[in-house]
Amino acid sequence: MCGRYANARRDADLVGAFGIEDVVGDEPAPSWNVAPTDDVRVVLERAPREEPEERPARQLRTVRWGLVPSWAKDASIGARLINARSESVTEKPAFKAAAARRRCLVPADGYYEWEKLPSGGKQPYFLHGDGVLGFAGLYELWPDPSRDADDPARWWWTFTILTTRAGDTLGHIHDRTPVVVPPAMAGDWLDPRLTKPSEVRAMIEAMPEPVLEPRPVGRAVGNVANNGPQLVERVEL
Repeated sequence: MCGRYANARRDADLVGAFGIEDVVGDEPAPSWNVAPTDDVRVVLERAPREEPEERPARQLRTVRWGLVPSWAKDASIGARLINARSESVTEKPAFKAAAARRRCLVPADGYYEWEKLPSGGKQPYFLHGDGVLGFAGLYELWPDPSRDADDPARWWWTFTILTTRAGDTLGHIHDRTPVVVPPAMAGDWLDPRLTKPSEVRAMIEAMPEPVLEPRPVGRAVGNVANNGPQLVERVEL
């Protein structure tokens, strides 16, 4: 699974790394300890609302972590939908609509995972690559029934991170890992015009296992109140 990650990149870095055309909303502060229900930057493509036949524009937008399906009665379900199993996203009711046309990339420097120790405790690791990663994500828009139809704040933008089976290099820490979209596949993954479930499944299955390095870090990352670059510093075991 992926329950915490780090994204300390500024908007200027993400614009260059992901080929962003439109930056929407104020820039959030960098975070080395992103937790569920936090508002963070994601990358997505949307056609202009008034001209839906136009080419989709690639946006950098702030979205809340924890997907709330459009049919949900209230937003509390989002806290339980921070991850989606990639093997079933085109079939599960909570995810299949978003998998068809609302896919996104979640920029990250890396993510945290906890390894169970023989002693009974847990050792946190920071799993990272050489640069910024793009986790495969899905996003949804949920209409808040407590707000008027013309209220701009009525629409909640939320997302989930896809996970897959961890390979041998990471499986000893945890059996699941985020799906990392390679740059060459980012355009197809984001394209909302690619809607067939069979094509989405084929894309997911074609994504290679990420090459990530597990770095042991301190237990301070376990507290969501802690933040800062010290959380990703290596500790000696």
